[in-house]
Amino acid sequence: MQADSAAGHPVTLFTGQWADLPLEEIAELASSWGYDGLEIACGGEHLDVRRAAEDDSYLAARLDILKRHGLGVWAISNHLTGQAVCDDPIDFRHRAIVDSRVWGDGDAEGVRQRAADELKLTARVARRMGVDTVVGFSGSSIWPYVAMFPPVPAEVIEAGYQDFADRFNPILDVFDSEGVRFALEVHPSEIAYDYWTSARTLDAVDHRQAFGFNWDPSHMLWQGIDPAGFIVDFADRIYHVDCKDTRLRPADGRSGILGSHRAWGDPRRRWDFVSTGHGDVAWEDAFRALNSIGYPGPISVEWEDAGMERRHGAREAVDFIRSLLWEKPTSSFDAAFSSKASAEPDILPS
Repeated sequence: MQADSAAGHPVTLFTGQWADLPLEEIAELASSWGYDGLEIACGGEHLDVRRAAEDDSYLAARLDILKRHGLGVWAISNHLTGQAVCDDPIDFRHRAIVDSRVWGDGDAEGVRQRAADELKLTARVARRMGVDTVVGFSGSSIWPYVAMFPPVPAEVIEAGYQDFADRFNPILDVFDSEGVRFALEVHPSEIAYDYWTSARTLDAVDHRQAFGFNWDPSHMLWQGIDPAGFIVDFADRIYHVDCKDTRLRPADGRSGILGSHRAWGDPRRRWDFVSTGHGDVAWEDAFRALNSIGYPGPISVEWEDAGMERRHGAREAVDFIRSLLWEKPTSSFDAAFSSKASAEPDILPS
């Protein structure tokens, strides 16, 4: 189910930040706040992809929760599993975020292979749900070299993109066979985290149609990337939209964009995530760009703010997003404007 115009975009709530609540409770809350649906995070109680692939009654029960609350689903996400596909090293951090079946005995290459298998399974589950987009992460074997010091030979970076291609092309083969697309969230610690790395990532998989991007402006803004410009640059690859805001604090000469190893919400950081509409993202510019490329999909709220109670913020965010969903100018308006312009005398100096 897709919308035909900007004003018709379904507004959904990403469940990843609500993992402590059962899907039933999140659905009830989202419906009461005015959301059209959920972007369901795979894992925990929300959606067990292995069980969904094997148990028709389980999957039907998940979908019935949405139906009872008048909600739809246009995308599911499997960020945490995807992180383990290309990461190197695989360590205690991954053990904390992946399912025990993916972790297994903790052997690094085994974890990567099992994570890849689960992403393939996620594509199959998405198709069974009538969903055509899976949002997620990729991990990256070359992210540890982001500072490029000690010096990193160019062939090491090239090998990192080849490693990504070798691991993701078989995953994308399954996505192709299921008619599902993978939307990589462009994000620090992934193979694509800015414009240049995104372009190189597309090159690595030969621009195959199964692979595109999830646009989340928050991670771009604090890196100094133009989020609206990214939409235009990758117009044919914006497969999903997550709305999360960032506030950049005034420079104090002490903190850089990497955050100084300070915890979320620490005022000594230069930036932080804030409730959508309260930060520095130029949301109107972004939504104008989405209109200009004809983005047809859902607008998902990824609510994250260390300084605001989430139920207040998520309720507020849906209203803010809806305020941006104006209709594009109609063709009759364009024609009338052109006629009026041509009828007016030329007052510019010759």
